[in-house]
Amino acid sequence: MTNIHPQAIVDPAAELGAGSSVGPFAIIEGKVRIGAGTSIGAHALIASGSTIGDHCKISPGAIIGTAPQDLKFKDEETFVTIGNHTVVREFATINRATTHSYYTRVGDHCLLMAYAHIAHDCHIGNHVIIANAVNMAGHVIIGDFAGIGGMTAIHQFIHIGEHCFIGGGLRVSNDIPPYILAMGEPMKFGGLNKIGLKRRGFTDQELSLIKHAYKIIYRENLTVTEAIARIENSLEQTPYIKKIIDFLKGSERGIVR
Repeated sequence: MTNIHPQAIVDPAAELGAGSSVGPFAIIEGKVRIGAGTSIGAHALIASGSTIGDHCKISPGAIIGTAPQDLKFKDEETFVTIGNHTVVREFATINRATTHSYYTRVGDHCLLMAYAHIAHDCHIGNHVIIANAVNMAGHVIIGDFAGIGGMTAIHQFIHIGEHCFIGGGLRVSNDIPPYILAMGEPMKFGGLNKIGLKRRGFTDQELSLIKHAYKIIYRENLTVTEAIARIENSLEQTPYIKKIIDFLKGSERGIVR
């Protein structure tokens, strides 16, 4: 059974999973799918083209699936998808995509805090924490287990690697490689996200190898191309090292220095 407050507005074409609930004055448009056990808070808006997974919590005043803030957008049919067990707090906004990728995506077990803004065509991984009033432009990619400090602004087309942490009140204008801390103004490399990595079960041996890779990148006065070659030739090619190499090779905006 679903629990829909009598003062909610739910389009008959919307699909609500078993055990879902909708609070007073919430609006759910057509072409929306809500998973089992998901709650939609009072005054929230879930716009057409949105899919929300199971056991999510959409807090009061959150707005999901509205049109992108892109002047090239011509009201094409595009989408937002949110995974399972994700929390979207009060007044956070998630825009649907443009035809560049057709999907804005948020993964499983994410926490998007109050007033965060996820723009069009952003792809957010699993277990990502985005703190209060983080504002991102379009086409941002954030890897699994990343954390973004409050009131940080993220430039369009930025790629943020998995397991990294970015400080609050900052401006991200370069790609952030995986496993690191990024801090300061202008933003710079701040060492490994050692505490976060240890919490997630990285061994001392794995941390040592990752640290060695970043020493090559940031301490040996090499170009990125030279650093990649040095890492490939001198370090054991574990999955974590390969992720670093692949990230560097794929960076279009250049990495934080």
